[in-house]
Amino acid sequence: MKKPNNMQAKMEVDYGDKKKKNSTAHPLGAPVMSKLRIMKNLVIVCLGFLFLFSAYQGLANLQSTMNMKGDLGTVSQSVIYAALIFSSLFLPKLVIKKLGCKLTLALSILTYAPYIAANFYPHMGTFVPTAIVLGLGAAPLWSAKCTYLNEISVLYAGHGTDSADIITSRFFGIFFMVFQNTQIWGNLASYFVLKPMKPNATNSFESPDNDLNSNRTNLTCGVDFCSGLNENLQPPTEDKRYMLIAIYLSCAILAAIIVSIFLDPLPTEKKSKVENENVLSRVVATLKHLKKVDQLLLVPITVFSGIEQAFILGDYTKAYVACAWGLHRVGLVFICFGVVNAIMSFLAGRLVKYVSRVAFMLAGALGNVAVCTALFLWQPEESQSIYFFVLIGVWGLSDAIWQTQINALYGVLFRSEEEAAFSNYRLWESLGFSIAFAYSTFLCIAPKMYILLGFLATGITGYLIVEIKTWNRKNSYDLPST
Repeated sequence: MKKPNNMQAKMEVDYGDKKKKNSTAHPLGAPVMSKLRIMKNLVIVCLGFLFLFSAYQGLANLQSTMNMKGDLGTVSQSVIYAALIFSSLFLPKLVIKKLGCKLTLALSILTYAPYIAANFYPHMGTFVPTAIVLGLGAAPLWSAKCTYLNEISVLYAGHGTDSADIITSRFFGIFFMVFQNTQIWGNLASYFVLKPMKPNATNSFESPDNDLNSNRTNLTCGVDFCSGLNENLQPPTEDKRYMLIAIYLSCAILAAIIVSIFLDPLPTEKKSKVENENVLSRVVATLKHLKKVDQLLLVPITVFSGIEQAFILGDYTKAYVACAWGLHRVGLVFICFGVVNAIMSFLAGRLVKYVSRVAFMLAGALGNVAVCTALFLWQPEESQSIYFFVLIGVWGLSDAIWQTQINALYGVLFRSEEEAAFSNYRLWESLGFSIAFAYSTFLCIAPKMYILLGFLATGITGYLIVEIKTWNRKNSYDLPST
């Protein structure tokens, strides 16, 4: 779609340098950020998410195994994303308009701390309330992040020749490259804290819980895994749990401090002081966005994005890695996921200028299908350690494509309605997470993969229709008048 030329005009920027007399202002009256300042703010957003999600992702990877009693870990994850669905409908647009992106980011980061701290004493009474708080804060956090990156990408495009669409994809690629590094640092912490002191020692995973010990069975790991416990699935001792959670909690608090102190407010941003809109009208605005055909067509692929992440977090970790190779190696395997994901996120943001988004998306789908096929056929064993890394590496490659390209696609298609669009993105992705974690407690691995592949097929079909419609619109705009 064509953008107004005045929004893309080249501007000489003065952001604190009083010696420059030829600086221009943004059309809305606020000074425009310099390229250097824009990149600084991109780095700050990335650092904030790096520290926060090094803690949260590392912990989330362990929930299905470290908190197995009563399926507490997977239930809490399902509650998080159920609350996030509610939050996506009611909160992002309201919070961002009232507080601005910067304050929304800082306060939303703090909502993760109580859930992390609840892992000191895992119980339904501590997990459910803190999971709800986290879910309520997550939607404003991600919507504010998407809005902030989308806005500064437009500002950055005003300084060069690349279009705002290309810069948006590049910025999201950089962000997700850094974001996926959270799988490296958070999982390094879990691996070194949880690993046995001696190669053959199991005392780091002795469980005092008689219920867990009584449920120990001879499990079949892999596609036939349903539920149960073996020696590899024993939870860690209390001292190791406390050490790991203390590290994660410190990272979350540090993330809030970094964003609060170093991130600049958007120059085009005006906090709403007097508005007649109520919360219900904002919900209507988010739901009204579903009237757009493009948004409806993107719903299945967005739901799939949540399901595929939940599968690798909750099912691959438990049924394949922890069951066959040990709980403490979950973090080690996810480091591979993080490295591949980070590299691919960066490359996707750069290569989109030369390789079509359609090619990327089809490659992502092919990767997921290939891994699911292998998981159906493979019987995991401890001696086959290389396969754990290869399969999760390919999955990480596909996940990087989904995260960068779907986010960028929402930004490109709905640039004038960012809050409503990204609220829909979080709403439907969260629904995918919540559904997958909910049925994770009673379905075996095989039906879970069938569901995942069904959403993938439906989602990629809807996405291709959107691309065809977008291509037709673009060509109709470019036709010479007669």
